[in-house]
Amino acid sequence: MRSLCALILISLLGLNSLFGQSKYASEVMNLGFGGQSLGMGGAYVAVAHDVTAAYWNPAGLTEIEYPQLMLMHSSRFSGVVNNDYGAAAFPVGSNSSIGFSLFRVGVDNIKVTALTDPNAELGPGNRLYVLDTFNGAHYGFFLTYAKKARSGLQVGGNIKYFNFSFGDNSAWGLGFDFGIKKRLANRLVLGMNLQDVTTTLLAYDTGKKENIRPSLRAGLTYPLQYDRLGGSFHPAIDFVFYFENRETAALFHAGAASVDMNIGWEYVHRSSLALRVGFADVGQPEAQLELGKFSAGLGFQISQLMIDYAFLGHLELGNTHRISARLTLEEPRLRRE
Repeated sequence: MRSLCALILISLLGLNSLFGQSKYASEVMNLGFGGQSLGMGGAYVAVAHDVTAAYWNPAGLTEIEYPQLMLMHSSRFSGVVNNDYGAAAFPVGSNSSIGFSLFRVGVDNIKVTALTDPNAELGPGNRLYVLDTFNGAHYGFFLTYAKKARSGLQVGGNIKYFNFSFGDNSAWGLGFDFGIKKRLANRLVLGMNLQDVTTTLLAYDTGKKENIRPSLRAGLTYPLQYDRLGGSFHPAIDFVFYFENRETAALFHAGAASVDMNIGWEYVHRSSLALRVGFADVGQPEAQLELGKFSAGLGFQISQLMIDYAFLGHLELGNTHRISARLTLEEPRLRRE
């Protein structure tokens, strides 16, 4: 395990030195998906065990026992930005899984305005009018494969395709992720997800190019069962390593490297009710204004359907509400071999 972790870090650092990048080019891919994980502040890389593992940690997809489907809608910044997500995952044989995920993040009906008389100054007789509207949208598609080894080590990977459009202009990119998950001792679980392993190139139709450098998500969780309470607790902590000169926008930074931290907690009562709380980007003074860092959520299990809600506060741009529905097809003939 130590040699594998060292190899991942060495590869990340080596690739980082070979390719250029554009700062924050990957931010739209960092929004996250699934009400459970987002209610926990994004501290989910070691917890990931359902269809959303394709995004958080593809290795966790090996833990599904039945096919799962998920839909999610998120309205951000008082409805200005809409985030939609759909995914499906299927067990294959006794120790493998495959998954498909699609998301869209968009700002729709952006107004293009013009003056009645472009040669005159703005005034009562020369006002702005709506000339046209257009959309700005980011699309992503993930193809995921995961497998559990006899040693108990779970491994998984993504092939991901992106398409960005803004009015008449567009861009596309292709990237790869690699994740591992391993129970270390007793209940302690380690999860790691190396995103954009080979650096993801974004090519625009204008001729401009951007590179998304590799980043690493590493986390731990230690689930605790309390039979007297009829439930279980799932504390989790994640560290996210970037190499794109985030400087004071991160919790810790040194040169081009930086680290952010997410903390989450979940209580599940009799597998039917879940309460969650989380903090993202812990310790950043700017985070409360720019991204918000407190989140909370709850989930209800109704037969084979799990409904999850997550809340994210923002002082300047309004609150964000995220709702997801996960359907597990618990039919005997569909169960993992």
